[in-house]
Amino acid sequence: MTETDPLPLILASASPRRRELVAALGMSCEFASADIEEDKIPYKTPRELAIKTAYAKACEVEKRYGRGLVIAADTIVVLDGKVYMKPTDAADACRMLGELSGRAHTVISGVAVKEVGKGTLLDAVETVVHIRAMEAPEIAEYVATGEPLDKAGAYAVQGLGREIVSRIDGDYFNVVGLPLTRLFEMMEDFTDVSEWRERIKDLESFN
Repeated sequence: MTETDPLPLILASASPRRRELVAALGMSCEFASADIEEDKIPYKTPRELAIKTAYAKACEVEKRYGRGLVIAADTIVVLDGKVYMKPTDAADACRMLGELSGRAHTVISGVAVKEVGKGTLLDAVETVVHIRAMEAPEIAEYVATGEPLDKAGAYAVQGLGREIVSRIDGDYFNVVGLPLTRLFEMMEDFTDVSEWRERIKDLESFN
């Protein structure tokens, strides 16, 4: 391999949704889970938290490689300035969904694109999601499926959670966990993304 060869892609994520998304696009990636303590990252705003967490993931994974382009993302849900991450248990998921019910909230994904040993681009994308009003029994029924338990905000827009979302203002894939349009804009500083960008419209299984 020479310096002129395309940079190997490394997705710094354990998220099945992100891994499925890049696979559906035909992106050949190596997957590496980032070992960081997300709850120890200091922040002043939710946007700052999402960006700093994505950067921390990229930096932690970068240390394992001699060459490559590391892609990292972190997605949080924000309502009235309060950050909703993954619920701790079913009761916590019910609480989150009860608070989101009938309201519009913001999904923020921080994104880091880092060439190993070199520069990093950082940004965040925000999407507004409207959740329809739900009663406690419906919330409990959804939580009982298990789907909300490993999702920020306790719902999955690409799964059963699509039934509780009434409207999305912004990038749908940002709500899934990887804002593809902005990601490819960042990646094109390092590699050719034209082939993957063309395939975004074909991802019907996620929308």
